[in-house]
Amino acid sequence: MRPFKVRLPDHPRCRCNSRAGVACKPRAVTAPQDWAKPEREAPSGSLKTSMTAPRPSRPSRTIGEPFEGTRLKAEVLALAKAHAGPKADLRPALVARLKQAMAEGRAEAERLLNADGSGRMCAIRLSALQDAVIAAAHEVATTVMYPIDNPSRAERMAVVAVGGYGRGMMAPGSDTDILFVLPYKQTAWGESVAEAMLYILWDLGLKVGHATRSVDECLRQARADVTIRTAILESRFLVGDKALFEDLEARFDKEVVEGTAAEFVAAKMAEREERLRRAGTSRYLVEPNVKESKGGLRDLHTLFWMAKYVYRVHSTDELVAKGVFTKEEARLFTRCEDFLWSVRCHLHFLTNRAEERLSFDVQREMAERLGYTSHPGQQDVERFMKHYFLVAKEVGDLTAILSAALEARHDKSVPGLKGMVARLRGAPKRVKLKESADFWIDNERLNVIDDEVFRRDPVNLIRLFAIADKRDVNFHPDALRLAARSLNLIDGKLRENPEANRLFLDVLCSKNAPEEVLRRMNETGVLGRFVPEFGKVVAMMQFNMYHHYTVDEHLLRCIGILSEIERKTNPENGLANDLMATIKPRHLLYVALLLHDIAKGRPEDHSIAGARICRKLCPRFGLSAAETETVAWLVEQHLVMSTVAQSRDLSDRKTIENFAAVVQNLDRMKMLTVLTTADIRAVGPGVWNGWKAQLLRTLYYETEPVLTGGFSEVDRGKRVQVAQAQLRHALADWTDEQFSTYAARHYPPYWLRVDLETKVRHARFILATEEAGKALATCAEIVAERGITVLTVLAPDHPKLLSVIAGACAAAGANIVDAQISTTTDGLALDTIAVRRAFDRDEDEERRAGRIRDAIEKALTGEVRLPEVMAKKLPKARRTFSVEPEVTVNNTWSNRHTVVEVSGIDRPGLLFELTNTLSRLNLNIASAHVATFGERAVDVFYVTDLMGAKITGAARQSTIRRALIGVFEGSFDEEEPPRRVVRV
Repeated sequence: MRPFKVRLPDHPRCRCNSRAGVACKPRAVTAPQDWAKPEREAPSGSLKTSMTAPRPSRPSRTIGEPFEGTRLKAEVLALAKAHAGPKADLRPALVARLKQAMAEGRAEAERLLNADGSGRMCAIRLSALQDAVIAAAHEVATTVMYPIDNPSRAERMAVVAVGGYGRGMMAPGSDTDILFVLPYKQTAWGESVAEAMLYILWDLGLKVGHATRSVDECLRQARADVTIRTAILESRFLVGDKALFEDLEARFDKEVVEGTAAEFVAAKMAEREERLRRAGTSRYLVEPNVKESKGGLRDLHTLFWMAKYVYRVHSTDELVAKGVFTKEEARLFTRCEDFLWSVRCHLHFLTNRAEERLSFDVQREMAERLGYTSHPGQQDVERFMKHYFLVAKEVGDLTAILSAALEARHDKSVPGLKGMVARLRGAPKRVKLKESADFWIDNERLNVIDDEVFRRDPVNLIRLFAIADKRDVNFHPDALRLAARSLNLIDGKLRENPEANRLFLDVLCSKNAPEEVLRRMNETGVLGRFVPEFGKVVAMMQFNMYHHYTVDEHLLRCIGILSEIERKTNPENGLANDLMATIKPRHLLYVALLLHDIAKGRPEDHSIAGARICRKLCPRFGLSAAETETVAWLVEQHLVMSTVAQSRDLSDRKTIENFAAVVQNLDRMKMLTVLTTADIRAVGPGVWNGWKAQLLRTLYYETEPVLTGGFSEVDRGKRVQVAQAQLRHALADWTDEQFSTYAARHYPPYWLRVDLETKVRHARFILATEEAGKALATCAEIVAERGITVLTVLAPDHPKLLSVIAGACAAAGANIVDAQISTTTDGLALDTIAVRRAFDRDEDEERRAGRIRDAIEKALTGEVRLPEVMAKKLPKARRTFSVEPEVTVNNTWSNRHTVVEVSGIDRPGLLFELTNTLSRLNLNIASAHVATFGERAVDVFYVTDLMGAKITGAARQSTIRRALIGVFEGSFDEEEPPRRVVRV
């Protein structure tokens, strides 16, 4: 038999220029690897990439052995016939030969994937290899193990590939789903053959999903179960009685598919929504699941299942003939599929298992395997992930196109802008608009009047979204499709058009649903073209554990949260809800939030570069010179309030004075408070909490009197009284005497910086401890939504208390991500420590919390020696991320203390080592402020020497810096300081 030749698919070009206004990916993703190499050996530090390399011609390749199974089947059959030993020894001999063939085939598939970069071809090759193995197993089972000379009509069988395997494409770790199709009920011969084949496949270590059914049973179950219906829809004949498979196909089309298109589409869309709900609805989550996440392979498969079912096609080319896709859109489908299969196959080969999640642990290695290189301001891994998210976006575009076609056939419901669903019935309803004669309402959605709308007046590309927002109506997919095809009309002239900019500002600052409309504008590519600076951050990810979304997704979510703050629909926003109503003009906040991270991915500080971009864009949007300067200031200082609130002592007068010098006036501080709230909340789930809300509130009210010349809307004493009254109301079961005694135990800073929920927990915990007659006690609470466990420790205060608690947590395997330290008037320390959760099940996490509490209590009572325990139990830190350690020793941030700020890669035991080092340097820690931003720890300590004075000597400060940087390096040498950058 001649080798089977397959022409490799065209190289998938990047569509960034037509969609987001930025080129993003090297050709090496789906091309020979040497495209990703420099044309000549580049000097160290060179950033020259494959983007400038020539594109070679694409030769045809032959699949051949080991992917063509004729020779393998003959070899295995000859081996079986020549076997002279006991029959029980036959299967191991066959399995050994097939294992060898599979190992050689997989190695060759990986080699070819690295050579030609085609993920689709790799998946096809692996499927062909699987076909060859199954054909060989079937041949041996039917001709050697259970031969039959004169089979009856019942002794027939077709072996059929179903599900993903049925498509003829497999990843290295994919399951092998097969169906044994029988004409009638099972016979002894059929059962023996199926069992023999399955044992061979199981011995090979394959994950086999199998079923044995008659044709009638297949059809009956397909009618009742959409999952089985989908599996049969994707079925492919492998070996056996082909007439039996053809009968199944013909009857499936007639008895199951015919007349049930609407039912199938509705079921698959509902299945998709549930899958995305479990995986995370955003396609821009920075650790996506290549198979299951939005914009992944499963979305492409669902799209094609629906098309295949409704239009009865077998390829995307046939959808072009049906008028569903254009030729370019069909090529786009193939390019997206090729890229996603390339990523998935590389991921399986890299991890040597069926890993579908692009976790941080593998992203960097994946970028290297796929040939990405670093650019100024962007790492190779960030460029790879940007390309991934752009492909996910293209998958979303294709889904919208098919949805439009299905809706036109009345096979799908019509979603409303805010989630309302209306069913198409009867004649279409079309309403003309007074705002513009170029648009109309078509079946409750905004549509264009003809295909020349945007060419006649390019401002209509912005007007489309402004009208949709004003009328609170959803877009017709045809209008969005036409807008995406008309991006070339967005040029410098349109960007400077006053009407276009006015309409854009109306959309951005809308009181309806600005986030939703801007999201549609972004998905079509209009936003990235109209604001090219925004286009540069479309699909851009940041390689860290703190940001959950891409930069553009974060910015759009910020707008949505600001709109929520303005409507006061979520009390979790805290002070921002009250301040928003007093901010005028309000549109400055919307503009600032849209632009605050727009300079990410540049080699310079994104806050400074962002302010420069604001000074360029704001006049274009119609803002005055004064308004432009305010927006630029907000962008340049957008991190200041969060940093001060979380890492400075808010009871220190110097902290407040320094912050007041930055914000300068009350109006700016109000805007910065709201912006900071929205920014933190849009980072990701669980990042914002009552603790941070209370810190921002405290900073705001502490600074307000400084900015207003001593006058405050709510002075400090009054706020303490209000906080005490709130707690008294929450402790309704306490007597007045009990509460009065308890309230006197806390200093004013405690009442101002601790949120009410925590105050209630502390009060009941302290009361229970005293009633039990204990001097030392601990308690724990699981906070599921934040992924942490909060430990509270009550103990007699002493200088090394925090260090001991941190060491005990580390010895118990707990990583501290946050901490609040308080001291009572009667000499007790009340410390609240947040550790990263380790178990999904609450009961498992509760047992772990009990072990941590036990470790803390034993360490504080001296039952265990921490240095010895730490040396044995402290795990080695992973090096997925690299964070350059920095140490700042500053005497201007406090009047009474030297402030030591330490930042670097987080790891279990870090806080213990830092505090222990400070103690060995004979420094008293007056207060500590512990925070973690993903993989980065930022710990701030207010310290004095043993005499209570600041650390002023340059030599002593240098020693402190060297010692603390040595903590990150695992060593400390007095004579030879580590060579690291430090800030003074």
